Amino acid sequence: MQNLSKKSIFRICDANFNRAKEGLRTCEDICRFVWDDKTLTRSFKNIRHQLSDAILALKIKDIIMSRDIKGDVGKSSTTCEFKRKDVRDVFYANSQRAKESIRVLEEFTKLLNKEVAQELKTLRYQLYAVEHKCVSRC
Repeated sequence: MQNLSKKSIFRICDANFNRAKEGLRTCEDICRFVWDDKTLTRSFKNIRHQLSDAILALKIKDIIMSRDIKGDVGKSSTTCEFKRKDVRDVFYANSQRAKESIRVLEEFTKLLNKEVAQELKTLRYQLYAVEHKCVSRC
């Protein structure tokens, strides 16, 4: 198996941090502007801020500097990204995106900082609980 470079780990963390924050913000905005639910809005906002705090414990400048937008072989969209029937589809797609991205961050930060990885695991389970409340609401 090929050794994974620190730059590769940072690129993975950068992409998944951005993806998770975007997904969380989309869910937060649905709770805020569509459902007018202050509690769920606050829950997503708290998870989003806790995620940022956890990632700051890593070398955030190095993570951002590892970004290679031009050379990223996976930056194009898939056709399913443009098939949303309603706001529930948008919510579901983004909650899945956030959970998957936090899981990837959790796995790869185990190689950098096990304490951050544990924080990310805790956040992932918090997200599961908030998502459950949202789906129950729908």
